Amino acid sequence: MAGVDDEPVSSDSLRTFGAFVQGLREHAGLSREAFAPMVRFSRHTVASIELGRRMPDTQFVELAEAALGNTGALRRAFGHLTRQPGLASWFREWARRERTAVSLCTYECRMVPGLLQSEGYARTLFENAVPPLSDAQVEEQLAARMERQQLLRTRLNVPFSFIVAEAVFRERLGGPQVTRGMLDHVLASTEPRNVTLQVMPLGCEFHACLDGPLQLLEGPDGRRYAYSEGQKNGRLIGDPKEVVPLQQRYDTLRSQALTPGESRGLLERIRGVL
Repeated sequence: MAGVDDEPVSSDSLRTFGAFVQGLREHAGLSREAFAPMVRFSRHTVASIELGRRMPDTQFVELAEAALGNTGALRRAFGHLTRQPGLASWFREWARRERTAVSLCTYECRMVPGLLQSEGYARTLFENAVPPLSDAQVEEQLAARMERQQLLRTRLNVPFSFIVAEAVFRERLGGPQVTRGMLDHVLASTEPRNVTLQVMPLGCEFHACLDGPLQLLEGPDGRRYAYSEGQKNGRLIGDPKEVVPLQQRYDTLRSQALTPGESRGLLERIRGVL
């Protein structure tokens, strides 16, 4: 499972931060039911953060600050939080490079790419992990996945290209409700002009990436990197002799996949029959 970590969660600092959030919320006279829409989370998610079971993301902190008086206390507390990234050790260097990349390309044939996953879909992936993750690990990794998606919302001048196998969208992982939510989220996430989604259709006669999933990025220095991942491992590739043919495969795959408009139409049709 892409970017999943199996390291233990550091819970003491999470519980401390959560208790601080709860104290400020109660001091403001807000119930969890009233506070939840202010931070764009469910009451259950707010409870998970306050009880130290879930890692908050930067969006939660900023919205909570606005709801609780903009004192800056939560931002300072968040800065001291002992953070476990919730990312697999082999994925962390790639994730670090993502944050400064000037372009990102992703081909995926196993699951919806992490940057496009809805919360319900991501939760289903983590809950299907074998061996099973603890509830705390699920919440930690879910928070890391959602925080990583800030890239799409904050880096509006960076082109993001996604090519995803049609079979991924036709699977009903988590059931029809989760699948509908995932499709709605993918369609919404790929509306901005800098985000392009192409679907590799079933039954295609030619396929340039038969060796599996692939990610590519260009750094601010113009250097290109690739990343490939398998069972419990991942590989960051920086040697130009290896990166160039992988870039060629991706470029060829772009010509073989459906156009962005055709791809959106296909997802809308799949969504319509659920």
